[in-house]
Amino acid sequence: MTKRKMTRRGVLAAGATVGAMLLAACGGSGEPESDETGAEAPVEEDAITETPAAEEEPGAAGTGKILVAYYSRADENYADGGTEWLEVGHTKVMAGYIAEALGADQYEIVPAEAYPEGYDDCCDVALEEQRNDARPTIANPLPDVSGYDLVFIGCPIWWGDEPMIVRTFVEGVDLAGKTIVPFTTHGGSGLGSVPANLQAAVPDARFLDGYAVAGTAVDGAHDEVVDWAKGLALA
Repeated sequence: MTKRKMTRRGVLAAGATVGAMLLAACGGSGEPESDETGAEAPVEEDAITETPAAEEEPGAAGTGKILVAYYSRADENYADGGTEWLEVGHTKVMAGYIAEALGADQYEIVPAEAYPEGYDDCCDVALEEQRNDARPTIANPLPDVSGYDLVFIGCPIWWGDEPMIVRTFVEGVDLAGKTIVPFTTHGGSGLGSVPANLQAAVPDARFLDGYAVAGTAVDGAHDEVVDWAKGLALA
């Protein structure tokens, strides 16, 4: 197993302040990224990061405010048979591309208790959380989503599913009546069970087809992600 240190200039250049592949050895794809909570916390002014509005183009996001909410993990990640050390998680990079394309606000789901830095240790914690149907606590205040018509929800794929902290987020905000678009980074599992899980959790929302990018390909996927985001049938 080898480690590579990576920095993500793309995400910073795009203004993203707001991972990744499942832990392939854990059963799918993986950026390794509890206790119970779900109550909506007070909203602070810095809970949402605003992205400068993109220039309007035919087929781009239409009317209504857009939020890109995501969980991402840096640290040691799976990478094509070895491991790599990330300073910015894959999913955070992808979220930045989407926000840049659509002039969307961003909200990063930050765990109150950080996942282990080591890949194998994080795999173990992620699997235990799945088995216990855990709802890890989110450290930062949940956003007020009432003003958003369209919400992107992004995460790495862990053991074929979203990290359990994403379920904490989904259950803690009111997404009824919203249009939801899932996106993932992965090591071979694509979108995994994320679309089905989100639809089960928010049955009265409208869903658009999601998009998945292999974690190790994210740095070179800017144009394809932007084209996908701008091409969504948002009307």
